[in-house]
Amino acid sequence: MRYLILFLLSICFAQTSHSQIYEVGVFAGGSNLIGDVGPTTYINPNTATLGLLLKWNRSPRHSWRVSVMYSDLKGYDENSDDPRRIARDYSFDSNLLEISAGMEFTFFDFDLHSGGLKVTPYLFSGVSTARHPNYFFDNAGEYTSENTHSWAFGIPMVLGIKSNITNHLILGFEIGARYTFSDELDGSVPDADFREQFSFGNINSNDWYVFTGFTLTYTFGQRPCYCNF
Repeated sequence: MRYLILFLLSICFAQTSHSQIYEVGVFAGGSNLIGDVGPTTYINPNTATLGLLLKWNRSPRHSWRVSVMYSDLKGYDENSDDPRRIARDYSFDSNLLEISAGMEFTFFDFDLHSGGLKVTPYLFSGVSTARHPNYFFDNAGEYTSENTHSWAFGIPMVLGIKSNITNHLILGFEIGARYTFSDELDGSVPDADFREQFSFGNINSNDWYVFTGFTLTYTFGQRPCYCNF
């Protein structure tokens, strides 16, 4: 069965490898972390985020999408609405490198070969993994590096809108939350053996981060002959 599936996929790829439409482009915007340090505002970009995008449009309604994003995450308790966090006055300055892959669905057909202006909202989801440094806050509340890194796996949930601005350029705007399976991004749970000694915050709630910004992609390839799956 496994070899049969691989054979069928190879036939599909062979038939469509010269007749698909692709997109390659960039993401530029901001990011914010939702965790145990800093504000908990859902959309609150406070640092720059840059990324690269690659899409393979499988039909006018869905695309395979891969991205690489880099962000310098920051959080400051003094900017929180929680008086307990303001009094604690913790802060962090970290960085994050994310790789994500999944499927993008458009609300309406987005066939660039039919001509005219196209505008559609879209959703994207899949899987992600983010490399981040490990650190903790000592008894004096000082940001202390562990000199190691970890990978945080997560689920991206993106809502956006896009439109073609020329025959080959597509401009989009999106807000993408990432739910992670980690509580280590903000230093509230150390990765080292002394994690219980320096852990704080809600240990039953994992960290989120949000990317908000614009995408600009360039399309190329011949008129698609879409494979039926």
